[in-house]
Formats: sequence, structure tokens, C-alpha cells
Amino acid sequence: MLAVVGEVQISGRELPAALLARIRGDVATRPDLSRTQVARYICEALDWRGPDGELKVTSCRIALNRLSQRGVLELPSAKGHFAPAARVVASPVPSPPALSCSLKELGELSAVVVTGAHPDLNEQWKALMSHHYLGPGPLAGRQLRYLFRSERGWVGAAAFSACAWAVAARDAAIGWSARARVANLQHVVMNSRFFIPRWVEVSNLASKLLALCTRQLPDDWQRHYGYAPALVETYVEHERFTGASYRAANWQHVGQTAGRGRQDRTGKGCLPRKDIYLFPLDHDWRSTLCKEPGPKPPRLRNPTDWAEEEFGGAALGDARRSARLIELARTFYAHPTLSIPQACNGDTAQMQAAYRFLANDNVNIKDILEPHYEATSRRIREHDVVLAVQDTAFLNYTTHPALEGAGPIGASRKNSATGLVMHETMAFTEKGIPLGLLDVQLWARDPIEAGKKHKRHDLPIEQKESAKWLRSYEAAAAVQQQCPKTKVVSVGDREADVYELFALARSRDDHPELLIRAEHNRRVNEEQPYLWEHLEQQSLADELVLLVGRTKTRKERQATLEVRYAPVELRPSTGKRLKNVQLWAVLAKEVDTDEGVEPLEWMLLTTMEVATIEQALRMLEWYSKRWGIETFHKVLKSGCRIEERRLATVARIENCLALDLVVAWRVQYLTMLGREAPELPCTVFFEDHEWKALYAFIARSPKAVPPEPPSLRDAMRTAAKLGGFLGRKNDGEPGVKALWIGLQRLDDISMAWLAFVEQREPHEAPLSDAQRLIYGSPPDELAAEGGDS
Repeated sequence: MLAVVGEVQISGRELPAALLARIRGDVATRPDLSRTQVARYICEALDWRGPDGELKVTSCRIALNRLSQRGVLELPSAKGHFAPAARVVASPVPSPPALSCSLKELGELSAVVVTGAHPDLNEQWKALMSHHYLGPGPLAGRQLRYLFRSERGWVGAAAFSACAWAVAARDAAIGWSARARVANLQHVVMNSRFFIPRWVEVSNLASKLLALCTRQLPDDWQRHYGYAPALVETYVEHERFTGASYRAANWQHVGQTAGRGRQDRTGKGCLPRKDIYLFPLDHDWRSTLCKEPGPKPPRLRNPTDWAEEEFGGAALGDARRSARLIELARTFYAHPTLSIPQACNGDTAQMQAAYRFLANDNVNIKDILEPHYEATSRRIREHDVVLAVQDTAFLNYTTHPALEGAGPIGASRKNSATGLVMHETMAFTEKGIPLGLLDVQLWARDPIEAGKKHKRHDLPIEQKESAKWLRSYEAAAAVQQQCPKTKVVSVGDREADVYELFALARSRDDHPELLIRAEHNRRVNEEQPYLWEHLEQQSLADELVLLVGRTKTRKERQATLEVRYAPVELRPSTGKRLKNVQLWAVLAKEVDTDEGVEPLEWMLLTTMEVATIEQALRMLEWYSKRWGIETFHKVLKSGCRIEERRLATVARIENCLALDLVVAWRVQYLTMLGREAPELPCTVFFEDHEWKALYAFIARSPKAVPPEPPSLRDAMRTAAKLGGFLGRKNDGEPGVKALWIGLQRLDDISMAWLAFVEQREPHEAPLSDAQRLIYGSPPDELAAEGGDS
């Protein structure tokens, strides 16, 4: 019995239902058809080719075998042997005489490429690798093998082959999306073997050979396969080896594997954990790997609601998982403040399905959020300027000690708080309306590294948490390429004052602009060596008067800020091999403050020209919209209560967080859209039955439903009344808290409307007792019964 599916995924590519049906028909009616012919037909239909332009028939056959095992597709009978090659275990050859000398005494070293065209080199490589604990192979996918020759003979061997499909720590270090990974995975190669025989005792030889072959690898790979790799990875079993040779050769340690391996299907992780090292082969390697293949059309051409719009394109390997994701999004949005069992209304089957989805090894946060990123990109194209605001939040799970994989989130070892670190980028319009997320990075800190902040100056940027700002900026750069008519501006607070970020922004012309609040008083030039002193000596450009809102510790006041601006040339700190960067600076500083009041002060650095006071004020106005991401964090934590989710592992928390992130964005989006575009009809956000049920419930009568959809502002204020908003003359606009509570109540009300009102013809019969309980008696019926109307 074949599984009934619509579209399926093979190696990250969609196999449309029509194509699948045709293949099934051909297999059933053509007994002469071979599996290779089926694979070639699919490759041609999907234009599935490698970087060299050749059809990837072998990869397709492997994927088809998996579909056959799952019952999705019945393949023709195998007409020949097609199975992975057996592992080659060569018999170790006798060790030659020991070679002990200095590196200089070895003479000139060279890396010789080993191919099947040279049987003697091939046998020599296998003979050396017979002493390696993994043996000579087999190696996966495309591969290159090397022998290292010195003036005193062969001194080692190495092999490079296809990289791992997905490794959490490596993928986090690269910062690519699921689509970018599928498109660019071939640009990462794995150093799958590296061996210096024990009879060769030469200090520093290992790092020398690693440097030799990584210099040569891009050109050799280009000659053999038609393209050059951008990054090399390797995995070191730390119980056997220290990895000192890789570190000495400037390879970067980025984390550990989960101990699962390529063939793991149980998720139990029974293999030894390995340290992951990366070595860039190109200075712009991250841009190469993170570049997406272009805007992806939505899988659902006509989405029926917001959940299909934001999640309908999720590539989760199975159409049923994608459908479950959409249903879960609706459930989470309907009850954002409730736990998963409560949100499922006590439905045991729905609750179990939700937990199974979150625990599924084939589901991850990046794949869940990918269609939302694409929907955000579509909204961005409608605007001339978009602010890509990035910020960091800490998710505290200290009260959830059973959570596996959490790490310290306190600033010191004395702070025992544990949880996850999240760094996200959200797109805002110039008016502060959130358009959606562009990038989400989530990780747990290593407890061993806690309290070692003093070592940060000795590490490259890629090994610091500060790299999050660069990865987020690259995500904004990918959107800038997809939306060339929109000016994308990456905005960050004082923590984003990272020199490498400025250098990255100035490295290419097609990158988004940068707007950062300065933290460090950096050197500017010889005459005026420091940033603050240089700006304070500029002539006063204008005074800005603004209203500072009241908080728990601060009274409302009117602040007067003096505005100055100037071009600056920042200089890198000692030890950083970076060039000076040309920027513009804007300083807004409050004057004439009362005693005990801390004056406001913003020092902004930007890649955009600020030659007039209008441009300076625009920078200040844009930066003020950064506060929207703080509001988003409030909605996420207080509204969606992500820190109160009780799931067993970090992976499940991440999957749940992906849903909560989009729900929190939608609540904030409705709040801001109602303020900035109040004249829009409420149907841009509310379903037809939702706004009708809302007005009927408030008026306690179905007859009170307006004949035409009200404005978005009116509907939003009415919904917020269900959450405690009074709506008095001087109350202003409702906040996100009142709105998310109101939306939660509205979901139940609208479901009742569908069940009790829209299923019968209007005015067909008097209200039933159940309808009276929900809506109350309308005024005319109350009067007929002698009540007070």
C-alpha cells in the first residue's frame, strides 16, 4: 500500500504531485523501465544538476530508494547491483625505518594528487592509510586524495570528500538558512583523512602539511569538478586526538557533533562525539555559503489564512508535517498565553500530535521559519526603506532543571541562571510596523567557557559571540539582494559596536547600510584621536525637542537635545589586521537637565551620508524604531510565555519557539498596523467570521453586526476590550498585552459563531438556549419578556 501524499521532498527538492503520479503510471505500465531512467527523468524535470552542470543521477537514485522504503513510490525491479561500496580495510604494510629530523632537514614538501590514473600512487596512498584507525575508505561523494612528498620520501597522506549534510554547530557557525545550505553545500568539503605515520617524527610537520594542502585544494578541486570550495571542515575524535595540529594551522574550533553519524536513524547518538574544526578557503566564504538561490515562490499559491501565508512553504520532508505545522500555528495563535495541553482544548490526539511534531528529528527551527522569512521578504519589497533591527534576548529556563542542553546565561559564574541565547533580526518600516523576522540564531553557551571573558581578545571574531552581529548582517544582505529596490538598513544597539561589522559593511557595495549606536570611544585620527571629543567640537547643527515618557523610575519630561554630525574615519584597535573605515557620526546629547536626572545621549555611526541636518534627524528617527524589537521580546515572553514551555530538550524548545516567534510578531504587527494605518478595512487581518463574531458578542446580539467591515482601528480597539482595554477618550491606543488577551478570547467566540450562527440561515428561527448563553438575549426579546432593555 503506497502512502497517500501530495508533494514530497527528495534531498531538499520538491517532487510535485503531478510528476509523482506520472512516474507511478510509467512504472506500472512499462516493465522495461530501469531505476536509472526514472532518476534521470526526475533530474531533467527538476533541473537537478551539480556545479559542473551534470545531472545528479546517483544522488537521485539514493533518494528514490528512501522514498521506496517509506512506501511513497514503488520503483522498477533492480536490474543490477546498486549498493554502497563495502568499507575497504586494507592490510597494514610493514613500517619503514624511522624518520626523525627537523622540518628544515626534510627539504621541500609537495602535495601530490592521487588518482586512479596512477596505480603506483594509489597503492602508496592505500598502504599509508592502512595504518589510519578508519582505514582508507570508502569516502563519500566527490573526493580528492593527496600524498605528501619530501626529499626524504613520503611523509603523510590526506583525503577530502563530500561534507556532512547537516551539523548543528557547523551550520550555526556558518549562519546559513536551510535553502542556502541546500544550494551551497557543495562549496564545503570535508577533510575526511589526515595521516602522518608514527615512524615520521618531525616537529610542526602536521600544521605545515595542512597549510600546504589547503592552499592547493581550491585549484585542484576546480580542475577536477569545475568549481572551487569556500570552506573545509573536519571532525576530530577528542578522546583519541587533541586537535592541536589543526589549531596550529589556524583552523577554527566551532563546537562538537551530537554523536549520531551519517547513517543514524534512531536519534540515540551512539557514536563518539567529535570536535568540529573549520578552515575558510576564501575571504568572502560566508557570503558565498549564505547566498540564497533567489526568491522562492510560495508553495501555496492562494493561502487561505495567515498561517498558510507564513508557514505554507515549509520544507519538512513530508507534506503531512507541513500541514501539522500550519494547524499548530493556528492553535498557538488562538491561545498564545496557554500551555500546549491547554491550547489543544484537552484534545488528547491533538496534544500528542503537537508533541510528536516538536520532537521530530526531521523538524528544526530553521526549516520552520524559512517560509516566514520568505513572506517577510515579500512584504519588504513593498517599501522604499526597511530597518533590519537586530538584538539579543536571553531565555531563562532556570526553573526547568530537566531541560537537556541549556547553558549559563548569567554575566558571571556567580549567576547560576541557565537557558538559551537568542539573537534575531526583525524588519520594520520607517513608521515602526514590524514586517517579520529575517534571521534567528539560537544557542546554548558552553558551561566550561563561562567566566573566561578575559580570553576574548585572543580569539578571532568567528569564535566569539560577537559573530552573531555579522551573521545577522549577512542575513540582511541576502534580503537586500532579493529586494534591490528597497534600501535595507541594519540597526543595532551599543552591543553591536563591533569593528569587524563596520569592516564587513564597507567590504562590498551591494551590502545593506549600517546604523549602530556607538559604545566605544574609538580613535578617529591623529588631530582628534577620539570619537566623542571629535563630535563635541563640531558646530551645533540644531536642537531637537522630544517628550520622554514616564516609567516606574522616571517622570515624564520634555528633553532638549543638541545635534551634531560629522564624517569620521575609525581606526582598528591594536592587533586587528583591518583597514580604517569611513563612516558618518551623529551625536544627540540632552542639555539643561534637572539635578539627579541622567541626560539622554545617542552617538550613532552609519555608512549613510549625513551631510545635512535633515539627514541627521532621519538617522535619529530611524534608530528610535529599534525599540520595537524590545516590545517584540515582551510579547514573546509575557504573551507567548516561551520561558514557561516545559519540553524535554533544547531541540524541542527551538521548534516550539519558531511557532511562538511568528505568533508574537503577528500580535505586534496587528497592534502597530492599527495605529499607523487605521483606515484599512479590518479584513486585512481579521477573517470574516472573526469580526462579525466580535461585534455580535460585544453588542450581545447577532443583529448588531455592521453591514460592512469596520476599519482596522475600530476592530482592533474592540478586540482589545476583550482583553481589558477600556477605550475611554484619553486612553490612547491599546497595547499588545490587552490585544493578545483579546485575541485569545476572540478565537473561542468566533468558533461559537461558526457553530451556532453561520450554519443556519439568518432570521430562520429564534435564538436557541445555547445561543442565548453565548450572546445573551437581544434587546427586543428582553423587552418582550418584560425585561429592562
